[in-house]
Amino acid sequence: MIATTRDQDVAVIELQRDERRNALNLELCDAIRAAADEAVADGARVIVVTGRGSAFCAGADLEGVYGPEFLDGLYGMLHHLTALPVPLIAAVNGPAIGGGTQLAMACDLRVAGETARFAVPTVRNALAVDAWTIRTLGQLAGVGVARRLMLAGESLDRDAALACGLADRTGTVADAIAWAHEIATYAPLTLAYNKLVLNGTTDDDAAIEQAFADIWDSADAQEASTARLEKRAPVFQGA
Repeated sequence: MIATTRDQDVAVIELQRDERRNALNLELCDAIRAAADEAVADGARVIVVTGRGSAFCAGADLEGVYGPEFLDGLYGMLHHLTALPVPLIAAVNGPAIGGGTQLAMACDLRVAGETARFAVPTVRNALAVDAWTIRTLGQLAGVGVARRLMLAGESLDRDAALACGLADRTGTVADAIAWAHEIATYAPLTLAYNKLVLNGTTDDDAAIEQAFADIWDSADAQEASTARLEKRAPVFQGA
């Protein structure tokens, strides 16, 4: 259903329901969440999420059962990814429809392949997505684009997604992994803090202030200063 591979500090999670165009069911949602948690626990500094075959993720499996258990699994997984302390990159290798667009948005950055397409066609199938999805879509792509997707049922190809900001770069899965390796060299505490603030996953001001203070007091901050003096690249340890 999924495969996780490790390339130094980068973990790659590949959805492997390509016979169903990587459509999400409860088992796949749970597997994605567990694989991401395992990657973080094993010390991965960046996670890349992609799909096997011609699609990134075709959304919710239309042959599955929609109900509270599936919705809890889907949104529990999506919101959990936004709260992880490491960056996630979606390598959108093909269509990302419905839940596929949601999964891409739950990642922090998106690399779109030539056949990437984004859509949230709830108006066409009499379903609904949560408020986080609609608001995040507006923040990433702009309110006008979000209105066209959510009210007019439109979709975005790769170039349109790049132009509006829903996609950050164009490229292949290999390009996404290369970007992940670059980001993995950056300071882990700062990455975690920046993601925490950007995603708004906590309202605990004291925790945010403590994370801010911890960065300035960290060994990594001292390492950056030393590296500048020694004219070399810093080696960060996340401490």
